[in-house]
Amino acid sequence: MTETDAARQAPRQAHMFAALKRGVRIAFAASALTLAACQSIVPKGQAPTAPTAPARPTGPDVVQGLPTDTARHRVALLVPTTGPNAGVGQSIANATTLALMDTKTDKVRITTYDTAPGAAAAASRALADGNRLILGPLLAEDARIVGPIAARANVPVISFSNDASIAGEGVYAMGYNPSQSIERVVSFAREKGLSRFGALVPRGVYGERSGNALLRAVEQAGGTVVSMQTFDRSPASITAAVKKLQASSSYDALLIADSGRVAIQIAPIVRKNGGASARLLGTELWNADTSLAASPVLRGAWFASVSDGLYRQLANKYRARYGTAPFRLSSLGYDSVLLTVRIAQDWRPGTPFPVARLRDAGGFSGIDGAFRFGRSGVAERALEVNEVGAGAFSVVDPAPRGFGE
Repeated sequence: MTETDAARQAPRQAHMFAALKRGVRIAFAASALTLAACQSIVPKGQAPTAPTAPARPTGPDVVQGLPTDTARHRVALLVPTTGPNAGVGQSIANATTLALMDTKTDKVRITTYDTAPGAAAAASRALADGNRLILGPLLAEDARIVGPIAARANVPVISFSNDASIAGEGVYAMGYNPSQSIERVVSFAREKGLSRFGALVPRGVYGERSGNALLRAVEQAGGTVVSMQTFDRSPASITAAVKKLQASSSYDALLIADSGRVAIQIAPIVRKNGGASARLLGTELWNADTSLAASPVLRGAWFASVSDGLYRQLANKYRARYGTAPFRLSSLGYDSVLLTVRIAQDWRPGTPFPVARLRDAGGFSGIDGAFRFGRSGVAERALEVNEVGAGAFSVVDPAPRGFGE
């Protein structure tokens, strides 16, 4: 267990803050203003100019138990800091530290609990320490364990998982939902005149959910799904699935519901077997794979995801402080703190977290843009549509700035 307390670290970080502030860039300020329609505003701290040598990380203090504190809210961060997912978990934890520093809050204390040895033990320890809100865990299976434990203590859980099935009964899913990504890109494709959709989906839970999302999205948009084929990621299975697509019917748009790496393998086969002129579509998984832009066969493909504009600022700031690049999911940790700090303005320390505030129709905004939690407890996000170009992605349909648009 580690404690992150912005007020306690301030003396040590004053010099670093001065350096960070000198790196303010007009572009970031302009981007932050575009998010002002939502409740939470991205702090004005900016990405610094890269230092001549990596900054030495100064992690949170390690303490045995929490000190008595009646002036601040106790918030638990449940992420893996050991084990195979430690890199992602520590990246999220570091991002929460940056968010506390950027907001300069003196109302929130965040304590990190390692879920790798056991999510149930981590949750029980967090509740015993008096935390009134849980950020995390990262994995859906851990969220299913933590949820009932936290519910008995009337403590809400804002998980970083993208699995919508974990939401409900006090658990909120903040991760990037593939269904929303598919709905957004299908809607855009229909606006551009495409109407006959095919799909290649991997066998397994992600593929099944992606396929169902495509069926719903195409029906809502007034198009037709002419064929959907599954594959197991082996070359033979991929080729067989593409040939079945070719034999079943023609299509003018094809969803490849898998990672960028797999899409790069599939696209040449599609182009040679009935899909030479089809518009290729991807999911939110493509956002983290810049190698897509180096593949000529994927030029012109569309996918929907959260915006990377402000994330690049966060990544620069992260590198300057920790000397390494963050994982893309680190923005979830940062934005969860922005949300907490925003609500903490009207939340009296020592009282239960005001859960109703999470369901505000106006939503919140942060590094990943505007988002809000609906009745289901799943984060609804304002997504942009990107096109794969020669060496880079370009935005062809920007994300709405809020939910009034």
